[in-house]
Amino acid sequence: MGRWAQSLMLPVALVAFIVMMVVPIPPFLLDVFFTLNIVISLSILMVSVNMYRPLDFSAFPTILLFATILRLALNVASARVVLVHGHEGTTAAGHVIESFGEFVIGGNFVVGILVFIILMVINLVVIVKGTGRVSEVAARFTLDAMPGKQMAIDADLNAGIITPDVARKRREDVARESDFYGSMDGATKFVKGDAIAGVMILAVNIIGGLIIGMVQHGLPASEAASTYVTLTIGDGLVAQIPSLLLSIATAVIVTRESGESDLSKTLARQIGSRRAWYPVAGILALIGILPGMPNLLFLTAAAGAAAIAHFANKRDKKEAEALALEAAKPALGLESSANDEDKNEVTISDVANTTPLLIEVGYGLIPLIEDATRGALVSRITGIRKQVSRDLGFIVPQVRIRDNLSLMPSAYRITIAGVIAAEDQVINGKLLAIQGANSNVVLPGQKVKDPTFGLDAVWIDPADKPRALAADYTVVDAGTVIATHLHQLLMQRGSDLLGQDDVQDIIDHFAKTAPNLVQGVVPKIVSLPQLTQVLKALVAEQIPIADMKRILEAVSSAKGRETDDLIEAARISLGPILIQRISSPKEELPIVTLDTGLEQLMIQNAKQNGALGNAIEPGLARKLMEAFEEQSNLLAKTGKTLVVVTTPILRRELATLVRQAAADGLVLSFKELPETKRINVVAVIGGAS
Repeated sequence: MGRWAQSLMLPVALVAFIVMMVVPIPPFLLDVFFTLNIVISLSILMVSVNMYRPLDFSAFPTILLFATILRLALNVASARVVLVHGHEGTTAAGHVIESFGEFVIGGNFVVGILVFIILMVINLVVIVKGTGRVSEVAARFTLDAMPGKQMAIDADLNAGIITPDVARKRREDVARESDFYGSMDGATKFVKGDAIAGVMILAVNIIGGLIIGMVQHGLPASEAASTYVTLTIGDGLVAQIPSLLLSIATAVIVTRESGESDLSKTLARQIGSRRAWYPVAGILALIGILPGMPNLLFLTAAAGAAAIAHFANKRDKKEAEALALEAAKPALGLESSANDEDKNEVTISDVANTTPLLIEVGYGLIPLIEDATRGALVSRITGIRKQVSRDLGFIVPQVRIRDNLSLMPSAYRITIAGVIAAEDQVINGKLLAIQGANSNVVLPGQKVKDPTFGLDAVWIDPADKPRALAADYTVVDAGTVIATHLHQLLMQRGSDLLGQDDVQDIIDHFAKTAPNLVQGVVPKIVSLPQLTQVLKALVAEQIPIADMKRILEAVSSAKGRETDDLIEAARISLGPILIQRISSPKEELPIVTLDTGLEQLMIQNAKQNGALGNAIEPGLARKLMEAFEEQSNLLAKTGKTLVVVTTPILRRELATLVRQAAADGLVLSFKELPETKRINVVAVIGGAS
C-alpha cells in the first residue's frame, strides 16, 4: 500500500495543481498551501547548501518545475479570491496573505509597493539573470568537455589505473552530469518566467482590484486602495519569498563545485584562512584608532577578525599534526597487528605476472601520462593498440603505464610478455627532429638516434620546429616517439602476446559464422596447441590472422601434418593478402632474389645438415645481412619495402636474417607469389667470396 501511495503521489499532486487554477479555493486551504510552499522552498534550499556535489541533487530540475507549477497555481487561486472577495476586507484571502501584507506595508502603500518591487528586482535582475547565464555556460562547457572526459576514463582503464567497474561508474557520472547541466539550463527559464509572472499578477491584482472595488462594490478610493493593495502585496510576498528561495537554491546548484564536503565546510575552509584574516584585523584596528571614526565598532570588528585568524591557525596546526602522524605510522610501527599479518603474507597475486604489456617511465616523463591536454600519450597508445589489433588479426592486451623511480628521469622501458623489449630516453618539452634523406642543415640540440628506426636525430626546442620542417626533418614530440616505438615492437613481437586462450577466443568467434569448418578442423585435424604455434609463426612475420577461413582451409588440406608444413600451407593461402599490404594490384612488386648458384649451395647444405644444422654458415650470413640492409635502405628512399623471394626450403632461415637487417622486410617463397602479380627484380644478391 505504501508503494502504491508513493507512486500515486506525484500524479495526484499535478492534478491538484491544475484543479487549483480553475476551482475556487477557500481561504483556509490557501493558508495551508502557502505555508506548504514556503516549507518546500526552504527544504530545497537547505538540501542545495548541504550537498557535496551538484549530481547529488540530480532531481533538482524536475523539483523546480513542480515547485513553479505549485506557486503559479497558488497565484491564480489567490488572485481569484482577492478579486472576488477583496471588498470584504483584508481577511478575505486568508491570514497568511493578510499578515504578510500588513507587516510589509506598515500603513504606507507606497512603501509596500516599493519594497515589493525591490525584491522583484533582486530576484529577477540579479539572481535569476546571473543563474541563467551561469547554467548556460556550464551546460555548454560540460557538453564540450564530455568527449575529453570519456577519453580520460578510457586512458585510465587502459593504463590499469582503474577497474572496469570504476570506469563504468565514471562514464555514467559523465553522462548524468551532461544531462543534469542541460536540464538546469532549461530549468532556469522556469525561475525567470515565474518572476515575470509575479510582476504581471501584481499589476493585475492592484488595477483590477481598484476597479472592481470602486465600480462594482462602490467602495471609496482610499478604502479600495487600502484593502486591495494590502491583499496584493501580501499575496505577492507569499509567492515571491519561496520564488526567491528557489532562485537562490538554483544559483547555489549551478555555481557549486564538486567536493568532499558540503558548502558550509568548503566556505569555512577556503574563506577562513589565517593569512587573510590577520591583515583584515590589522587594517580594522588602524581604522578604529583614527579620530572621528566609530572607534568601538571598528575595534570590535578587528577583535572578531583576529579571533577568526587565531582559530584558523589552530585548525591548520591540528591538521598538519594529523597528517604528519599518519605519514609516520609505517616508520614508527603503529600499524595494527592484523595489517602486519596481511602484509607479511605472500599470495600468488604478489608474484604472478599478469601484465603482458607494460610501459614504465621515469619521474620526468610523468606529465606525459597525466597531462591529457598536451601529451595525450595514453590516448595515442590506445589508438596504437587498436591499430595493431586490426593489422595482426587478434586483440592486443591492454597496455599498462606506470612510473618507475629506478629509471632515469627521461627514460622509458617497454616490457612485452615479461621481457624487457626496449629501453631508451626522450626529453619531455622538446621535439625530436629526425633527419631526412635530403637534410643538410645542422640543427642546434642534443644529437641522438631515433629509438624506433635508428636514424640520426636531434632534440630541439619547439621554437626551432619551423626551421627543422623547412630543412626536411621529421619533427615529433616525446609522446609520439614512445608510441611509435611501441607500435614497432608490437608488430615485431606480437607473437609473444598470442596464447592458447586468445586462439580459443578467435575460434569461438569464428565458429558462429562457420561452425562446420571449425568442427572439422579443430581438434580433429589440428589440435589447439598446434594451431596456436601456426598462428604465432604467422604473427611473428607480421602476417594477419584475421582470415581464419583461409587459414583453417589451408591447414586442413596441407600435405604434411608437421607444424612447419601447416605454417607453409597457411602462408601460401594468405599470400595475396600479404602482398596487397605492400603493393597495390596495379603496380609491380619490387623483389630481391639470390643468385642461382648461391641458392643451390644453400639448399645442398640444408639437405645435408637436415633439421639439426643450418643452411647458411656464419660468414655467409653476415654478408647476406649487409646486402639485405643495403637493399632495404635503397628501397626505403622510394617508399618501398624489402621483399626477398626464395625457395620454400630457405625461406624461414632467410627470414631470420632479413628481420635482423630490416625490421619491416619480408621473405616470401615462390609459391606465395600470386600468379597474376607482376614483379620487378630490382637486385640479385650473389654468392660469398
